Amino acid sequence: MSFQRALVLGGSRSGKSFLAERLVTGLQAPWTYLASAQAYDIEMSDRISTHKARRGADWRTIEEPKKISETLGTLPSDARVLFDCASLWLTNHLLGESDLGAETDRLLTSLSSFGGTLVTVSNEVGSGIVPENALARRFSDAQGLLNQRLAADADLVVLVVAGLPLVLKGALPEYMT
Repeated sequence: MSFQRALVLGGSRSGKSFLAERLVTGLQAPWTYLASAQAYDIEMSDRISTHKARRGADWRTIEEPKKISETLGTLPSDARVLFDCASLWLTNHLLGESDLGAETDRLLTSLSSFGGTLVTVSNEVGSGIVPENALARRFSDAQGLLNQRLAADADLVVLVVAGLPLVLKGALPEYMT
């Protein structure tokens, strides 16, 4: 195996989740999908359903919007986990008025100490213009800092654009080439 912790970045509908799923399914099952999304409307429910259908029944899905650290602590030390996604996790904490610094530190500590294989998906939000409102700027800044810390801790970092992977750190496993 060429990685223990991978970070897959990309914009909306870039193909990042699909690539992350391929990274995990190239490993021995069982696979765990740790989902931070919450379905507040029909469109988001549809997105979640699409992701679940694409993954199929071979995946164990755990839906947890905020307590990723605690959830990782309940998994076997050799688990193969896809955490999708850090951006929604951050949004959940931001809108819940959590202490972002403390929650981010807690998340990074749990991710870096997790003994299994972990692929984290996160949105790349720094390629656009500076947002016009304070909440959006706060999110963009926090997301950029979170992505930097996730990337520093990862063995493999891949940016996905138009479904194509651009390796920023490490190397894709042979089963991906």
